[in-house]
Amino acid sequence: MSPLELDFDSCYRAVAARDARFDGRFYTAVTSTRIYCRPICPARTPASRNVRFYRHAASAEAAGFRPCKRCRPELSPGDPGWDLRGDLIGRALRLIDDGAADERGVAGLATRLHITERHLHRLFVAELGVGPLAVARTKRLLLAKQLLTETRLPVTEVAFAAGFGSVRQFNATMRETYGFTPSELRATAGGPSGPSSPTGPSVSAPPAVEVVAGPATLRLRLHRREPYDIAGVLSFLTSRAIPGLEVASPTSYSRAVPGGTITLTPEPGHIALDVAVDDTRQLARIVARCRRLLDLDADPDAIAAALGETSLRPLIESRPGLRVPGTFDGFELAVRAVVGQQISVAGARTLLGRIVERAGRLTERPGLTHLFPTAAELLEADLTGLGLTNRRVATLKELAIAVSEGRIDLDGGQDPGEAVAELLDVPGIGPWTASYVALRALRDPDAWPIGDLVLKKRMACLGIPDDHIERWRPWRAYAALHLWSSS
Repeated sequence: MSPLELDFDSCYRAVAARDARFDGRFYTAVTSTRIYCRPICPARTPASRNVRFYRHAASAEAAGFRPCKRCRPELSPGDPGWDLRGDLIGRALRLIDDGAADERGVAGLATRLHITERHLHRLFVAELGVGPLAVARTKRLLLAKQLLTETRLPVTEVAFAAGFGSVRQFNATMRETYGFTPSELRATAGGPSGPSSPTGPSVSAPPAVEVVAGPATLRLRLHRREPYDIAGVLSFLTSRAIPGLEVASPTSYSRAVPGGTITLTPEPGHIALDVAVDDTRQLARIVARCRRLLDLDADPDAIAAALGETSLRPLIESRPGLRVPGTFDGFELAVRAVVGQQISVAGARTLLGRIVERAGRLTERPGLTHLFPTAAELLEADLTGLGLTNRRVATLKELAIAVSEGRIDLDGGQDPGEAVAELLDVPGIGPWTASYVALRALRDPDAWPIGDLVLKKRMACLGIPDDHIERWRPWRAYAALHLWSSS
């Protein structure tokens, strides 16, 4: 949707009401102040003649507006419209969140999507009014603004953590876009390293990022939409936690990541993410993947409205805000799905723990001893003697080859339909496995685990006919989670 296609009257009513349901869906730019805000900004509602609405923060910044210091657009939850889209723009935005543009540039981003850089730019301008470079730059700036405002990280480290190639580039971009240098922002923004902001306190009372211990250990606050069934998410992750890689409980989730560890802990109104990494340049990717793991950008109201009009209404009412747990790594999820074929969750967990111990790299973190193996590492590993059948080992090796060669991209770069088709071409991967990967790794909200015996039993117990599955589109993945959680 182009910024020009936003309905002005609807957006203005949402701003006047400070309606939290619209947070992250659009931004309000005020021509008299040259500042853009979230719909929930506590500032006085501007006159309609002075207002412009933009679908993306990058569009507002490209038009010459600066982010508000009170409502802090960098804290907005993601737009569920972009989060659910499987088209080129949706996938490109997810890859930008994942740091692909920072690592490879826009040309590398286009290559990952198998299109030309020119075509990618044309699509972005048509949809957002700005190109992918501007979107990536805004992502970097907003993360840097968060770190400068709420932490004592040195400016140099903030620059690289946010994805900038040099401190000079960071300084120049911030001055050009915001009108002040990083040091000037830190001196006036408030938080742990400066005086109170002259524009008033942030609308989200707790700081978004704070230093916990050491220069590379941070606490970030991941904002979410309510209602949010965090108990359901943590229960799902706890039952599937792989020994050595993850530690999960009803109150937190921890795992090893390249160069460090992360811990996710529910707090009122947000998820606290503690990140301890050797290289803070991984920060943007970690944040994006944690948001997908916890399905933080979903639209619970839209899902409940659609499924609540069907035979699932009692389940929807009993578990408001149920989410579809995602994954931190797409290849890891595909391996989980293959190993979990036709065995119990507990049995799959045991086998996956053995695979991680055999093929994963060792860490130096107590309790989180191994990383999950990459496709290349799994391909080279000897998987005999772990309790896997020869056929299952062969399937894992073929999957690793396909991912290593780039025929299957499970982290956002490939069209979901194409990825599922490629998965089905791997010997030993059938419709259930491919659809389960689509549900959790590819983030397809309409994925349905074909032939799942537990779903069949739950539907039979509830007296739901098979033809009702079609009535749950386009939210069949959420329907599946409600049924799995209904016992």
